[in-house]
Amino acid sequence: MTVLRVVIADDERPARSFLAAMLRNFEGVELVGEAANGAECVELIEQLAPDLAFLDLQMPEVDGLGVVRLLRKEKLPLIAFVTAYDEYAVRAFEMNAVDYLLKPVDPARLRNTINRAMERLERAELRPDDAERLRAAASDYAGSLPPTLLRRIPVRKRDDIFLVPVDQVMSVVADGELLHLLTRTAERYTITYRLKDLELRLDPAQFVRISRGTLLNVAMIQKITPVPGGTYVAVMHGGAQHQVSRIRGRVIRDQLLRL
Repeated sequence: MTVLRVVIADDERPARSFLAAMLRNFEGVELVGEAANGAECVELIEQLAPDLAFLDLQMPEVDGLGVVRLLRKEKLPLIAFVTAYDEYAVRAFEMNAVDYLLKPVDPARLRNTINRAMERLERAELRPDDAERLRAAASDYAGSLPPTLLRRIPVRKRDDIFLVPVDQVMSVVADGELLHLLTRTAERYTITYRLKDLELRLDPAQFVRISRGTLLNVAMIQKITPVPGGTYVAVMHGGAQHQVSRIRGRVIRDQLLRL
């Protein structure tokens, strides 16, 4: 019989212990690791290479979606998300064939998830595009929930995960599917995230979009310089310059240039 190697991540010890106890009662399942937060879970998965990971969606700092985004594609196991949200909120996962469990976890539902994972492994169904499909499902799910403002942005850099304080971020510039973050101390980070999704998670009083692909921290704008054509250049502390698009020029005037 194939042994399914499993890890679980949940910041609430009782919920984690409850799920672990159920998994230990299933034949053919080996619980190889437990994590109390998302950053710890990323490290655990990349070290142990489990077949399946149960990820709580509501962990602080690095939640279940953050774990998926931070994992290297080649290290991504099968994923089952665990959530306290109702059926409506998890439809995005169901449509994208991603497993989910509602809290409190039902043993029969858990058994079904285990069976599906075993069947996929036996048929070698972990396809190369699974990572992108899962990330797409995660983005759909995130879009179905009320946005919560970020205080720190988890960023993967080699083997480390940095929690970058939002108020230290000077600019965010989009480059395709990547976002480049520059801090006030000139540190540079890159994340895989959609700019419109990140904008929803940032305080609109703190960050302003000046073009289709650029967000700036208002507190770090040193001056706004008018240029021919009726638009502006935003000059940051430290000298970096960003062109304001014609469409966003009116927003800049209304938000920043009026008493």
